[in-house]
Amino acid sequence: MNQNERLIKYLRGTGRSLSAAQAESRFGIKNISARMSELRDDGFRVRTDVNTTGLTVYSVSRRKVV
Repeated sequence: MNQNERLIKYLRGTGRSLSAAQAESRFGIKNISARMSELRDDGFRVRTDVNTTGLTVYSVSRRKVV
């Protein structure tokens, strides 16, 4: 399973979010913004927010209708 597949499985439809530090420690992903950009290009709806500590977090809600 590649990094994008692991992210989709962890985030899609679960309501979870993931920061860059969490992505690196949990999945070994060093550049989360690049992975999220790839997911957007693949048609996933990726949401970017700022959590209470000021970190950017990403979530994946569902696949876009094409």
